[in-house]
Amino acid sequence: MTSPSPARDPRPATIATIAEELGVSVTTVSKVLNGRPDVAPDTRERVEAGLARHQYRRRSKRRTLKGQIDLVFHELNSMWSMEIIRGVDAVAAAARIEVVLSQLKGAHRPPEEWLDGVLDHRPLGVLFVMSSPSQSQQQKLRRAQVPFVVVDTDGEIAESVPVVGSNNWDGGLLATRHLLELGHRRIAVVSGPKDVMCSRARVAGFRVAHDEAGLTFDPGLVRYGNFYVDAGYKHAMDLLSRPDRPSAIFAGSDLQALGVLRAARRLGLDVPGDLSVVGYDNVPVAGWVEPALTTVGQPLCDMATVATQMLLDLARGVEPATSRIDLANELVVRESTAPPPSRAAVTPAAPGGRPPRRGEGR
Repeated sequence: MTSPSPARDPRPATIATIAEELGVSVTTVSKVLNGRPDVAPDTRERVEAGLARHQYRRRSKRRTLKGQIDLVFHELNSMWSMEIIRGVDAVAAAARIEVVLSQLKGAHRPPEEWLDGVLDHRPLGVLFVMSSPSQSQQQKLRRAQVPFVVVDTDGEIAESVPVVGSNNWDGGLLATRHLLELGHRRIAVVSGPKDVMCSRARVAGFRVAHDEAGLTFDPGLVRYGNFYVDAGYKHAMDLLSRPDRPSAIFAGSDLQALGVLRAARRLGLDVPGDLSVVGYDNVPVAGWVEPALTTVGQPLCDMATVATQMLLDLARGVEPATSRIDLANELVVRESTAPPPSRAAVTPAAPGGRPPRRGEGR
């Protein structure tokens, strides 16, 4: 007797769903589809098998694009920006597309004169980084048939706008869980601007980590600033000068964490002996400072790669399978975190029963 064939999911598989099923990144699946050589042989084999299983069809000929894309940063003055540029350039260079770089000097909405310039030179598309066009600007760009994609959105944005980012809530959860597992109970968080969505999401993850461990946190240990060294230094000097100072600080960026490290040195505190520090982003310098920084690795280059490929697809008239992609973060444990002084001789159990891991990551 012939067995009935399994019911098929009526929804067509997408790159994102195949990547999730295989436990790899969207970028990896895209690389395999495009014949890129920089994929491990065993990973390539698994991805090829997954594509065949879902009968995913490679798009036949893609229309050759000529022109340029505009890359617009809200602010351009950090190592974080360089990781984004590196990812954009990898895709644009392979497609022989020029990239025009500009910044909004800290603003999250482009001025109207910027839009006039875009409509004059008609790029293939626009990548907005930590910024986005207003509703009226979106309408004008669409009428002019200039597609746009937002990387790491600064706030809530319409579902019709393609966005590529990472799970900031989960990043805050990972960082705080790690510190709680080490035994820290007075943990401060220094996040970015309060009006920026990723700042609020990371603090929300911080709060949930306390909730799931059955612990409360001191609201006075929650601070907002900017994502740069000066904010980390200023808030850390204040927090660490308190008689009830925290034993750990979770910083909203690696640059903030560098400011925290300087404040700790200024006050004569040893890291990680007296104070544990966790950063965010995993920019290259994080592994070279002393002590090497424990941080949440945000896939900045991959975010930019996926967003640029999405933009070029839109320029070819190909609609993305999904308009929202959040790539996964990972906790990279280095030398800047340890049990608090009173528990240094004890190996604390994690809330879930797993002992803390040391030496993970690079």
